Amino acid sequence: MQTSIDKRVNNLSLTRFCDKITTPLTKNKITVLQINLGRKCNLACTHCHVEAGPKRTEELSPEVCQQIIEIINRFPQIETVDLTGGAPEMNYGFRKIVQAARSQGKEVIVRSNLTIFFESGYEDLPEYFAQNKLRVVASLPCYLESNVDKQRGSGVYNQSILAIQKLNQLGYGTNPDLIIDLVYNPGLPKDQNFSLTPNQQKLEQDYKTYLLDHFNIEFNHLFTITNIPIGRTKQYLQRYDLHDDYLEFLADNFNIATLGNLMCRNELSIDYLGNIYDCDFNQMENLPATNNLGNKLTLAQILAENNLDLINEIKTADYCYGCTAGSGSSCGGALT
Repeated sequence: MQTSIDKRVNNLSLTRFCDKITTPLTKNKITVLQINLGRKCNLACTHCHVEAGPKRTEELSPEVCQQIIEIINRFPQIETVDLTGGAPEMNYGFRKIVQAARSQGKEVIVRSNLTIFFESGYEDLPEYFAQNKLRVVASLPCYLESNVDKQRGSGVYNQSILAIQKLNQLGYGTNPDLIIDLVYNPGLPKDQNFSLTPNQQKLEQDYKTYLLDHFNIEFNHLFTITNIPIGRTKQYLQRYDLHDDYLEFLADNFNIATLGNLMCRNELSIDYLGNIYDCDFNQMENLPATNNLGNKLTLAQILAENNLDLINEIKTADYCYGCTAGSGSSCGGALT
């Protein structure tokens, strides 16, 4: 049964997402595990839907870590293990899961904020990434310093540039086995002048030209990601009394062509407690995935039933308009 947990009750003109798509979204074969290792992070970005930061302590337990490793070892259908946080590198289990996934020949993505390279105890991360051929997906919400520091904190831009240059020195961006992708997301609006993400291919070229000319930086791909109205983004929009209008804007730009490529179709999102969700956004909004009997799914249940594909119908909410507006949005960028 499709569900919307959006608490907006005053915007009666909005068509609920589950009514807009008319038929439920269904799961395909699971090929991606996206694991949120915890909320610990050295940054506290204004747009963070996870609401991570230096004061957060939640992280993976040894028991859940072992369950994840057992699933990676047991199911050859898993192609990609996608590690996120917080800063995934700061949370328990990061290197254990990397080792397990790489030993099974899985692609491993680390969603790094890059500034972690300059924190005490993490200085070896660039070499560790390269040695294990981790695919790095790094937030750089603009190629201009002022815009990045406004979203992510003073000095983050310069540290990010230095970190990418270090990765370039190790072969990232030029060696086909060492992939580094950057992530763009728009600045948060202060009025109703909303906009969708720009054309991904054109913006990628703008990034590549600017970063090469100014810093001799090379990278592989740019992903454009829409700000989903949850977490700190939702709090920000509510503070400026823009939440309902922004959601309406996303709904007005709904693109049915995005539905077939949504990231929730072939992934499981796992939290640090071992609970399972259809996507990272549902995880942050506490909308768990369920099996055909309506029971919430956990890693333990997957192991007990020896089956990754226990979900038929994907849970949706009105913030799903963020992934389906315009060219679409996912952890891998535009969808159309």
